[in-house]
Amino acid sequence: MSQVLAIVLAGGEGKRLMPLTLDRAKPAVPFGGHYRLVDFALSNLANGGFLQIVVLTQYKSHSLDLHISRTWRMSTLLGNYVTPVPAQMRRGRQWFSGSADAVFQNLNIVGDEKPDYICVFGADHIYRMDPRQMMDQHLATGAGVTVAGIRVDIRDASQFGVIEPGSATQIAKFREKPTDAEPLADDPNCVLASMGNYIFSTETLIEALHADASSDSSRHDMGGDIIPALVQAGAAHVYDFSNNEVPGSTSRDRGYWRDVGTLDSYYDASMDLVSVHPIFNLYNQKWPIFTSQPPLPPAKFVLEQPGRRGQAFNSLVSTGVIVSGGTVRRSVLSPGVRVESGALVEDSVLMNDVVIGPGAVVRRAILDKNVTVADGARVGVDPVADRERFTVSEQGVVVIGKGGEVGYK
Repeated sequence: MSQVLAIVLAGGEGKRLMPLTLDRAKPAVPFGGHYRLVDFALSNLANGGFLQIVVLTQYKSHSLDLHISRTWRMSTLLGNYVTPVPAQMRRGRQWFSGSADAVFQNLNIVGDEKPDYICVFGADHIYRMDPRQMMDQHLATGAGVTVAGIRVDIRDASQFGVIEPGSATQIAKFREKPTDAEPLADDPNCVLASMGNYIFSTETLIEALHADASSDSSRHDMGGDIIPALVQAGAAHVYDFSNNEVPGSTSRDRGYWRDVGTLDSYYDASMDLVSVHPIFNLYNQKWPIFTSQPPLPPAKFVLEQPGRRGQAFNSLVSTGVIVSGGTVRRSVLSPGVRVESGALVEDSVLMNDVVIGPGAVVRRAILDKNVTVADGARVGVDPVADRERFTVSEQGVVVIGKGGEVGYK
């Protein structure tokens, strides 16, 4: 594994997740109580033994840089590391102009490490994957690049880079977000979509990046420019994610992958976690999702009086949470949340240190860190009032940004 360098692309702005990305990069968005989105890609690489990892950051990266520095510490004695690399402007006074340009501007790292193979993974998807199996196929085929592919509904093809398979594992054609995608031969309702995870032979990647950098017409994007060029050269193969076997997985969660790029997809993935039988299993200790835990006491449910019972049903409750006489149903409570007497929280995601005042009601909502909901206030109850004050998703989920204060209305 010392021959492999992993590059995680974590510079995404995440405009469709506003206001959750108003003050942080998309990969730093909290998920599932304790985690950040970037933890899933990093955990897959670490569990797979790929332990030399650089995380390329750019957009509002302080929160992300801090999380990686505090959480992802490897044994430097053994040459292992996870390190954030901010945009360094090595090509002049310009930021990364695309995902390919981000890697091109950091080829000095490749020169320093001299790996034989380079994994380029996205940082903002929810999934488990053993990258060793993808590497095994890459070595067996002698491909210049191997692209991880997943079957998605053909109606969603315009949201992805779509792979048209050729003979064996070779890619015949790669089209970025087509509106007229060709279905798979064995399933007329599906296409094979790129997951944004690639394994390159180092020489192939370096040559492709230099050619792309010299092109004035290129958008300098991995999926839009680098992969199509390598497909045309006959050097690109696809790895079918459905064949990936993760230790501890079940038939139910096998092949689970979610792009939480919108408020509604983020909300839906969060609600899956609190279902009685979730598809994505956070409790698989044979392939754990690593993160840091804050130094907080255990969660506490207090008061057992008529009308004042601290209780939670079908919910994820993190450390430091106090449910004091309130009721929580089907919700994710992140560290340090407070739910006061008579308050009701249903079908919601509450991030760190949110306070729900006495008698307040919160339904179908995402509340970012340090939001305070005043005594008796209502969120997710009156759609007209909510749209006047807050962000509301296409599916009617109310979203309140970091540090927001919700008064009684």
